[in-house]
Amino acid sequence: MAQTTAQALRKNFLGNSPGWYKTTIVVFLIVNPILVLVLQQPFIAGWVLVLQFIFTLAMALKCYPLQPGGLLAVQAIILGLATPEAVFHEAEVNFPVIMLLMFMVAGIYFLREMLLFTFTKILLGVKSKMLLSFMFSITAAFLSAFLDALTVTAVIITVAVGFYGVYHKVASGKHFHHDHDASSDEEVIELHRDDLEQFRAFLRSLMMHGAVGTALGGVTTLVGEPQNLLIAEVMDWEFIEFFLQMAHISMPVLAVGLMTCLALEKLKIFGYGTQLSPKVREVLEQYDAEMSKKRSKAESTVIIVQAVVAVVLIIALGLHLAEPGVVGLLVIVLATALNGITEEHRLGHAFEEALPFTALLVVFFAIVAVIHEQHLFSPVIDYVMTYDGKTQEALFFIANGVLSMISDNVFVATVYIGEVAQMFDAGQLTREQFDALAVAINTGTNIPSVATPNGQAAFLFLLTSALAPLIRLSYGRMVIMAVPYTITMSIAGLLALWYLG
Repeated sequence: MAQTTAQALRKNFLGNSPGWYKTTIVVFLIVNPILVLVLQQPFIAGWVLVLQFIFTLAMALKCYPLQPGGLLAVQAIILGLATPEAVFHEAEVNFPVIMLLMFMVAGIYFLREMLLFTFTKILLGVKSKMLLSFMFSITAAFLSAFLDALTVTAVIITVAVGFYGVYHKVASGKHFHHDHDASSDEEVIELHRDDLEQFRAFLRSLMMHGAVGTALGGVTTLVGEPQNLLIAEVMDWEFIEFFLQMAHISMPVLAVGLMTCLALEKLKIFGYGTQLSPKVREVLEQYDAEMSKKRSKAESTVIIVQAVVAVVLIIALGLHLAEPGVVGLLVIVLATALNGITEEHRLGHAFEEALPFTALLVVFFAIVAVIHEQHLFSPVIDYVMTYDGKTQEALFFIANGVLSMISDNVFVATVYIGEVAQMFDAGQLTREQFDALAVAINTGTNIPSVATPNGQAAFLFLLTSALAPLIRLSYGRMVIMAVPYTITMSIAGLLALWYLG
């Protein structure tokens, strides 16, 4: 009986994850108490925990990171590496981001017919992959500057899932109106398998161009990223002043980022350059024609209403009339009330994508609490503070970038702007130096952090979305595809900081 129970527990632990993965997580859970309780090395244990959590993110396609990452976070609190109060504080500070995920992502779900209609026209109308990639990147950058990166990422994920679902259904021998599970390839006809793989590569490249575009635009304005607003409040910068303070770095980086997009598509390297297969284009054209032919007056009205609600969304976020999460709730209310979506089960589907990631984000805040409580970044901060002038600014940019790749750009920016503000209040910095360091912190956390999915919430959201396993977008693949952008944008940012500041 005991053996049967043990076998059942072993099988149930982390579900269908590979055996080696389950063993690795168990080893992690054994190593951490030894480091803390036996060797009395909480600082080292803190860094080991951070690397373990990054491993769970990297293996997101093997097992959703919430469960293994959550076990690590719970253990960290039990071992005293962080306190429940510290975790709650991190969540409280980031409550606007949590609200945004809960309501904005669900709000975008109720605009999907209009988004799929619009982007289908764009995809079929623009035959050049290079031009299409450029449009995805620059549109994501523009929208992220006035909305926020997570909202824009939710939009492009919704669009890509729609495209993928349409072709996968046909590749499985079904008609457009049939129900279908796009997560399984079992029904895919052999004749379509190569085209499906090519379509996945096509969508991967578009998604990465779009995701990097959100970073390019997100750095420019105070509403682009959560830490921008935090920095703006500390510095007392308004919208226009923030833009102008960042422009000597953000604008050259934007130009370099867009040129990198074009170059990657031209050279077809790092996983870019895959064209849309003629067979896939034919399917999407047939879908568009059939949907247009069958679209009733009521369905056309739904698209019109969603377009109007989208305009309300852009105006509300662009003018910062309310927190993004509150605006997301407004979108849900308008889009459902005006389009007759009143059943609870239909509303529930909208939250399926966002809530697992919201839970994962709070687990991430627990890891951030460990970083804060154990002062894991203090040696880096102390080292950077020993320099001054342009060298200090450059080191701030580099240090913020590297630490953001490991941790989270919002946390890193919070720590650094707090340290600098204390120095300014103590009279150790002039206002000019204070401004320069704030610029270095903001651009440092926003630009090099595209290197890893955990560097930016929008990238992490993409990695853990329902889309990622469909198009085979793993942590490692995201890192590889981000390499050229990381190099060109970081170098451009550093040179602009040094010579144009």
